[in-house]
Amino acid sequence: MLYDTLVIGGGVAGLTAATYLRRAGKTVLVIEKNAFGGQITWSPRVENFPGFVSISGTELGDKLLEQAMEQGAEVELDEVVSVRTGENGVRTCVCESGAEFQGRSLIIAVGAKPRMLGLAREEELVGSGVCFCAVCDGDFYAGQDVAVCGGGNAALQDALLLSEKCRKVYLVHRRGGFRGEQKLTEALEKRANVEFVMNARVTELLGGQELEGLVLSQEGQRRELPVTGLFVAVGHEPDNKAFASLMALDDAGYVAAGEDCLTESAGVFVAGDCRRKSVRQLTTAAADGSVAALAACRYLDA
Repeated sequence: MLYDTLVIGGGVAGLTAATYLRRAGKTVLVIEKNAFGGQITWSPRVENFPGFVSISGTELGDKLLEQAMEQGAEVELDEVVSVRTGENGVRTCVCESGAEFQGRSLIIAVGAKPRMLGLAREEELVGSGVCFCAVCDGDFYAGQDVAVCGGGNAALQDALLLSEKCRKVYLVHRRGGFRGEQKLTEALEKRANVEFVMNARVTELLGGQELEGLVLSQEGQRRELPVTGLFVAVGHEPDNKAFASLMALDDAGYVAAGEDCLTESAGVFVAGDCRRKSVRQLTTAAADGSVAALAACRYLDA
């Protein structure tokens, strides 16, 4: 079958795009390699998505999937490993299983995954003490002791935000100085509840089903931090390598596309966290999904 649009990625951006495309009467297939709903399914509670006072990430992902499928979108659980361009701009997505799917247009919404520290039980404790977004999850740790790991602007900004909510914030960095802006460092130095832990790296996560503390190696010495939350802010990794021939990537691997979600390849659009942008939130992913879908509709109707 030749679809009007193939959507690669079944997170918030991809599922929103699918819903908008189906509302416009286009045939759509969403191809997702892991779990429909995307990384938000890791979060035990979501309280910053319009329309819900509080909802689990898994439930939100299920609702987005249900909505898209109710509109008539088709879904496939598989990983796209390459894309071929044929006659009249038709794209063929080749999947890891060997399956191939064709579309007249393509929306890439594969997201960007947080870089992890590579610790034992780190993935197991995601959502149970290990977090990647202070904006999303900071309120859950109000009045508690937490740590932020990283030395760039994202880590410094997370520490500032958490210092307004948490009793104590440890900012752990493997070097002797931060890479982030000096003004952010100066602002943190004025916070009485923020402690810089320099020349240190996290080596172990303590606790059972919930995080209870960290073990650090600091200048050759072992140190324990009694924290209930660890916010990892050591960067993200976009998942765009399979599509590098279709669109320009910046030095960090993100698609070099603006708010219009257009790429230099006619009929190829990008949405969500895999696009170069300054804000990566559920709401901005949903916005990208709608923008990319409407752009695809204009392309298809031209």
